[in-house]
Amino acid sequence: MDSSFACQQAGSPPAGGGRNDKNCLLKGGKIIMWFVYILKCADGTFYTGITTDVKRRVKEHNSSILGAKYTRGRRPVKLAGYFKAKSKSLAAKKECRIKNLTRLEKIKFIRVKRLYL
Repeated sequence: MDSSFACQQAGSPPAGGGRNDKNCLLKGGKIIMWFVYILKCADGTFYTGITTDVKRRVKEHNSSILGAKYTRGRRPVKLAGYFKAKSKSLAAKKECRIKNLTRLEKIKFIRVKRLYL
């Protein structure tokens, strides 16, 4: 695993950044932490994205127009896993790498990192 990411198990996602986490960035007096998340859609496909609030983002994918166009037709979606990133740039790079994996590679990636499907 890339040393800039800490693996988090699926379940109850964080609501944002933690004050004592060294991976947080201080911006305008606010602590910002970025996450890469993987959703499993109702049709069995995967969606990967980045956010600063995993719990809010999963809710948006399931219940509002703010969710990605891809997931709107594939509801409900479930959180398969998420990873902490040191910055938005690193989160976007990891997201891109995950999106380029095949379905089988994504399943293996989730299992190896001990995330739940």
